[in-house]
Amino acid sequence: MSNTPERTIQNLVLGAILVVLLLVVCRLFAPFFTVLLWSVLLYIILSPLHRRFIRKLSFKTRREMLLKNIWAAVFALLTLAVILLTLSFVGSLFLRQILDLLRLIRNVFYTRPAIMSDAIESLTGFLREFSSGQIDISSDEIWRQIFVALSSGLQNLVSMSSNFARNVGDFVLGVVLLLFCLFFLFADGPYLSRLVLHAIPLKQEYLSTLTKKFMEITRNLISGYIMVALIQAVVAYIVFTVFHVQGALVFATLTFIAVFIPMIGGGLVWLPLGIMRLATGNITGGILFLAVSGFCISLLDNFIRPMFLRDRIQLHPLIIFFAIFGGIRVFGFNGLILGPMVVLVSSPMWGS
Repeated sequence: MSNTPERTIQNLVLGAILVVLLLVVCRLFAPFFTVLLWSVLLYIILSPLHRRFIRKLSFKTRREMLLKNIWAAVFALLTLAVILLTLSFVGSLFLRQILDLLRLIRNVFYTRPAIMSDAIESLTGFLREFSSGQIDISSDEIWRQIFVALSSGLQNLVSMSSNFARNVGDFVLGVVLLLFCLFFLFADGPYLSRLVLHAIPLKQEYLSTLTKKFMEITRNLISGYIMVALIQAVVAYIVFTVFHVQGALVFATLTFIAVFIPMIGGGLVWLPLGIMRLATGNITGGILFLAVSGFCISLLDNFIRPMFLRDRIQLHPLIIFFAIFGGIRVFGFNGLILGPMVVLVSSPMWGS
């Protein structure tokens, strides 16, 4: 009985030391959190395909171990090459179309000021009538807000360009670290996962269940929501390109974001574009654009989401909306995945 207080004190001291060490380890890995997160996500997505290529290897001979490392290097390099080539192509095209849209808006302001003034006068009159006089905004105030938005948009573009130029070294370092992480995950993924799990002070059956749930949620989240939004954005880009919409990639990117908004979805983008066509007198083209966009973009969600998700995660659209945008606000770009993942892992009732 006399040893009980001493043992309690020893356990408390040991627990405090473990907590401090854990905080130090988290602090050490914090600068590389984004690289580690996306490396693990890419590994979870691509590991089934990788296992198919190495399933006949027993890893008992040096030759087979060498082949395993070669396949790991090939998968890591191909994954990184596809990501970088896609981002560079889409990024350059996106920036070019943004600049084209800004030039188009500027030309409309300078060459057709009467049309813009009439449109703004109509908008202010509609808002005044619709709100029974509660919303009384002058056209001068709207003009001022438009010029402020345009100037801030240009400043943001310049700021993004300068920040990118300053952070080229960090970007290159991140790419190299991502390549190394992917290689070692493909080469020794199961061993590294066991190493991490054994370091966590929880029962192994609990950790095993949590790990399986984490991997399942990750695959279904990316395939059922991110991939569906990406497919709708690609279809939107094709539709916008066929109908010669200026800045098709820009509006397709906005469609990717709008897909997560409940009830409205992609219609938040293609509906105003169709109305603008009708307003300019292109009645036939506007009606055809609205019909094709409604069927190929918005109704597409009803066909492809069940195919990807297969009822394994039932997440209400309103919850996924707040989880994604709340996650982006808290975690930045990583919140695109972390927001819904935290909600799903911490609260099983969201998936019911």
